[in-house]
Amino acid sequence: MLKRTPFYEFHKELGAKMVDFAGFEMPIQYKEGIVKEHRWVREKAGIFDVSHMGEIEIKGSDALKFVNYVTSNDASKLEVMQVQYSTFPTDKGTIVDDLLVYRLSENHFLLVVNAANIEKDYNWIVSHKKGDVEIINRSDEYAEIAFQGPLSEEILQRITEEKLADIPYYHAAFVKVLDKKVLVSRTGYTGEDGFELYFEDFEHAKDVFKKLLDFPEVKPAALGARDTLRLEMGYCLYGNDIDETTNIIEAGLSWILKLDKDEFIGKEALLKIKEEGPTRRRVGFITERKAAIPRHGQKIFKDGVEVGQVTSGTMSPSLGIGIGMGYVKRPHTKKGTEIEIDIRGRKELAKIVKLPFYKEGTVKR
Repeated sequence: MLKRTPFYEFHKELGAKMVDFAGFEMPIQYKEGIVKEHRWVREKAGIFDVSHMGEIEIKGSDALKFVNYVTSNDASKLEVMQVQYSTFPTDKGTIVDDLLVYRLSENHFLLVVNAANIEKDYNWIVSHKKGDVEIINRSDEYAEIAFQGPLSEEILQRITEEKLADIPYYHAAFVKVLDKKVLVSRTGYTGEDGFELYFEDFEHAKDVFKKLLDFPEVKPAALGARDTLRLEMGYCLYGNDIDETTNIIEAGLSWILKLDKDEFIGKEALLKIKEEGPTRRRVGFITERKAAIPRHGQKIFKDGVEVGQVTSGTMSPSLGIGIGMGYVKRPHTKKGTEIEIDIRGRKELAKIVKLPFYKEGTVKR
């Protein structure tokens, strides 16, 4: 049986096309389609059901030390109510999962992980337990909304008591939304300003979801638009762009790798990879022909020789061109390098570009 989020009935009423996603029955798109949902989020505000995401709490006197041991970033740099993007590294320096780390208090952390990896991540953390820590999987106890778009702050403020402008990027606060406090963070997966709201009261979550949809500037957006929005920003999708076969450095995530920390999982392997240099890199590329749309798994060539593989690809709704990411062998990873993508047996010309693809309506070439 597929799991359903608290917003399932709303999705059905809104005419969503439902699919199996990580064991949940989730909306892939609504009646107007992915492109319109995508553009609405870029221009106004869209509401996403992301209740399928996992939430794991770490508490105890050794919570900080333990979080630093199992993640690649440095959680000691977090102020209380600050958020950090990170990964769980393996002993080989590859990626168990990517996640958000919330520091709710000095010794209390909330780790938000990908839906498909909840059980794997929880077991991984428990198997590496050290010191005075309590590890609690609370994934079934939270409903979550992502409210994204340039109008998101102004609209959410209409039903929020505290001043949302006081929440900086990648920070969080407990604020009253429709007269009840919830955890609200200025985070998201779209490249737009926006918030993620965590509810422990499912009825309250439904009330907020419905109220936001009542505003004419707001439309529902589903998994399809979430994917095209994140790809325009060059954000990684676990299972496509990163996994346990890709290391943090070749994935271009060195900015969330703090090798000067004390002991942490994968440190020795990652020090060696950094010293020797990765043999390949994750790159972004655009296709020359507009109708050439790259897809996951397609081969990448340089001068007739296979040099890599596409990990994510789509027709960019904002830019009207084919965009993609993939791993390419060095030394063919520089910006401006011309490559070919095997799309349905036809070699399509493409060019490596600097990420993100989308920035204020323009494409980087």
